[in-house]
Parts: sequence; C-alpha cells; structure tokens
Amino acid sequence: MNDLHRILVIDDDEAFRSTLARALTRRGFAVDNAADAETGVAAARTGMPDAIVLDLKLGQDNGLSLIRSLLDCCPDARIVLATGYASIATAVDAVRRGAWGYLPKPFTIDALLAAFDDPDMDGAPPEPVDSPPSLRRLSWEHIQRVLAEADGNVSAAARLLGIDRRTLQRRLHKRPERERG
Repeated sequence: MNDLHRILVIDDDEAFRSTLARALTRRGFAVDNAADAETGVAAARTGMPDAIVLDLKLGQDNGLSLIRSLLDCCPDARIVLATGYASIATAVDAVRRGAWGYLPKPFTIDALLAAFDDPDMDGAPPEPVDSPPSLRRLSWEHIQRVLAEADGNVSAAARLLGIDRRTLQRRLHKRPERERG
C-alpha cells in the first residue's frame, strides 16, 4: 500500500465522491475526482494516478467498459470497481477486463485500501460455501453478466436473454435476494 500516492475517484454520486475523497486525503493521499466517464479518462490521462476507484454505474455509462480506456492511459494503475449492485458475475467480468479488485458498496476506507494491496498468495483458500446460491440469486447474477456483455444496453440484453425489455427492466429494479447466513 505504501507505493500508492495519487488516487482517482470516478463516481457520479457527488456526496459519495466527496466523502471518499475527504477520507482518502486525511490518510495522506492526493485525490482527484471525476463525475463521468469522459472526465474520468481525461483526469487519468493528466493525473496519472497510482490507483482508481471506479463506480460500476456512471449515469448512462458503464464502469466495466471504462476499464480498458483507463488502463490504456495508466497501465500501472490499480483499478478497484465499486458498486451498489454487487454480483459474482460482475466481479469476475471486472477482473477479466483488468480491474485489480472489486468492492460492494458501502465499504470502509480500510477495506478500500486493502483492496489495492497485493493479493496474499500464501493465504489459506477461501472457506467453501455451505449451501449453493438460490435460483433467484443465480438468475440475478446471470442477468447482470448478460447486461454487462451488452455494455449496459437493456434492449440488447433482453434480446440475448430471450425476454421482453419491460420484463427485464422490472427485474433490474428489484434487488437481488440476500443470501441466508
């Protein structure tokens, strides 16, 4: 973590963005902000951040599709995709596209800073899940994966899923089922 000095926060939620920037500044980081994809890429190009906190949903833009552009500008930057719409499929897609890590919102500053650290290769493997995810949860994750493949285009995702666009919109407005613990 000690090799990170400049962090870029790209999030369309002004309150979240400013709160996160303030907290990171208190921890001694130089922080740049951007509210949309275009401003974020421009800030990455000029600021050359060591780390980037990228929101999944940036208004009409999709953070997943922005990862490649950010890495083209700053190939050494560690990108952590942060989202309030967490799913396993989105996390896998983010890492496959080049993100360093993935964090569901809300998160603590300590969790964010830990997400930028090198993965511990000597650590124990994660604990196996006691029960498989529910059918509703799997369905939600599949819809999120297809939506990401369609670059956030609901009509294209509905065609790929073989369902009506309005049906897909209704499903997207519902929250995924929480896993029972």
